[in-house]
Amino acid sequence: MAQEFKDILYEVGENAVRITINRPDVFNAFRTQTVEELIQAFRMADEEKSVNAVIFGGAGDKAFCTGGDQKVHLSEDGLYGPRGMVGLPIEELQSAIRDCRKVVIARVQGFAIGGGNVFATICDLTIASENAKFGQVGPKVGSVDPGFGTAYLARIVGEKKAREIWFLCRRYSAQEALEMGLVNKVVAHEQLDAECEAWAAEINALSPTAIAIAKRSFNADSENIRGISFMGVAAVKGFYQSEESREGVRAFNEKRKPDFKKYA
Repeated sequence: MAQEFKDILYEVGENAVRITINRPDVFNAFRTQTVEELIQAFRMADEEKSVNAVIFGGAGDKAFCTGGDQKVHLSEDGLYGPRGMVGLPIEELQSAIRDCRKVVIARVQGFAIGGGNVFATICDLTIASENAKFGQVGPKVGSVDPGFGTAYLARIVGEKKAREIWFLCRRYSAQEALEMGLVNKVVAHEQLDAECEAWAAEINALSPTAIAIAKRSFNADSENIRGISFMGVAAVKGFYQSEESREGVRAFNEKRKPDFKKYA
């Protein structure tokens, strides 16, 4: 019996497993259930023998993923839900993407913001539509990704650029992301699926064992960041329960500028 998901789509194609966040009404923001389903999907993909690649995307044209659903984040305890350190097991999902023996290709259209930007960072390859927008918003909404979203980002784009991304919370075009090394290729929006499929087909013709070993070898050099992430998320839990973080979440949902100065 096929696995049924509510927040995501899972499909095994000729050249790749396609995993898609299916919440276009909220710009593919994730909640606890979304993260739980994604973890399961990547573990299923890891065991799929017929392909060497995963194409990870978001439904609709507006967004790849915009991070955690801030409406869910309005809970009394400041957490997203009942699972994981911060109410959703985001660190487990990041590990599932890295531990998956397949080459994970981020298919990015529209916004890749916040946690979505982190997904684009940790995927093995990233192919973006020319309309894609990348960036961080954590400090705007009282949040941060203290691990792969920061330390690993610095490995990808360099320390200075990574700090700029987090400290200024600007948005970057697909071309800018390509130039900083966050993206492998930019294509016209109507060519995005075909390009992802073409890359997956090339990968699918290669040795699955060699691919898996190469990926583990690449990951080994940055494996210490997983420890940073687990420790950092513990700190973020306390931060999420603070009035400073809650002010950021409230301001986002009320569509106003946050007043962080009173918490300095």
